[in-house]
Amino acid sequence: MSSFQTLAKSSESLYKEKGSKFIAYAFPINAVEDSKVCLEKVQAIHPKARHFCSALLLGLNDAEYFLTNDDGEPSNSAGAPILGQIRSHKITNVYMVVVRYFGGTKLGVGGLISAYKIAASQAIENNKIITHQIEKTLEFEVDYTLLGDILAVIDKNNLKVEMENLATKAIVKVIVAEEKLEQTKALFERFNLG
Repeated sequence: MSSFQTLAKSSESLYKEKGSKFIAYAFPINAVEDSKVCLEKVQAIHPKARHFCSALLLGLNDAEYFLTNDDGEPSNSAGAPILGQIRSHKITNVYMVVVRYFGGTKLGVGGLISAYKIAASQAIENNKIITHQIEKTLEFEVDYTLLGDILAVIDKNNLKVEMENLATKAIVKVIVAEEKLEQTKALFERFNLG
């Protein structure tokens, strides 16, 4: 796949059920480590909360990776419903945490599943789902004698580029959508860049 659906930005929602408050936060992420930073931010906002239930989903299909955490709630009553909402909205590279403040009335496992599901869904709906193009980088070293010609090809084809100048050569990184990688490589074949 050359693209995937994810969240445009962070978002949140508040859902109340029988006095309990469920505050859901949704974050676009690119790695598991990103989720740890997001969780720390949420924990700092809610120092008195007892439950920080969460789910994350990274990648697609065979390369999919997910984690859920019920954080003291009954097994599969929080993390799984949160993950279910990420999947049902057909998004990935997302981390969600739902903070629960107990309101004095027990909701039972069914009530918890429903509340976590609704809170997570609302946080996603309060966001914008975007299509993210998977990009690849074509990197090569270029003698300065060829750099002008290489830059002309880059300019003519309106390619996204990063450069690093070294003493005797330049390192050129051309960033392209995954499906255009081979086509872009062909533009530079005549320079024998290896």
